[in-house]
Amino acid sequence: MSTLELREVTKHFASGVETVKAVDGVSLSVSAGEFVALYGPSGSGKTTLLLLAAALTVPDSGSVLFDGRDVGDLSARDGALYRRRDVGFVFQSFHLMPHTSALDNATIKLTGAGYTLREARRQAWPWLERVGLGDRAEHTPEQLSMGERQRVAIARALVNEPRLLLADEPTGNLDSKRSRETLALMRDICHERDIPGLLVTHDPDASAFADRVHTLRDGHLADGMDSEPATTTP
Repeated sequence: MSTLELREVTKHFASGVETVKAVDGVSLSVSAGEFVALYGPSGSGKTTLLLLAAALTVPDSGSVLFDGRDVGDLSARDGALYRRRDVGFVFQSFHLMPHTSALDNATIKLTGAGYTLREARRQAWPWLERVGLGDRAEHTPEQLSMGERQRVAIARALVNEPRLLLADEPTGNLDSKRSRETLALMRDICHERDIPGLLVTHDPDASAFADRVHTLRDGHLADGMDSEPATTTP
């Protein structure tokens, strides 16, 4: 069973004459089948932590382990393979191709990996049905609601059947009803497929759907959700 583990991870950035401690000695473990929410305001370092888990940036110190392998030590090629094969990444912005069907939008990771379009469509179709868009598969983004577009993005993230789900503010563009549906869907997928999921969010509704919630404050991790998380320097 897959596990994501961060061990005393630090990531600092220079901002003028100051140093922003985005992630400052964070340790966190997300087990298979667990959906964990990381809560905090914009600029608190949540997205940096997610990028570390996806091997899109490397820590200044500490280790980021997936299945015991330090993803911070991967080469550029191996990092790309890790994201393509093992990671499903859901972004706040949908990044869907305009004037292209929901089904073909969901196939992009597969066609990029060498699947024929026919093979990719066959594999993507069950995921569109899973997110409730089986009857909208031929609709383009322009014909879909914001909530439906986010569900296409979730199907696209999951179409390669990843072993790790990462989500960066996936409800930021949704109303409260669609936000709850999106959070419930990602939680259920993690539980059903027995994969670890890490969500970063400033949405307080996340606490009702996550198995565990942490707050990132000043680069440090705390258990639970702050009622009024402090605003930090972006």
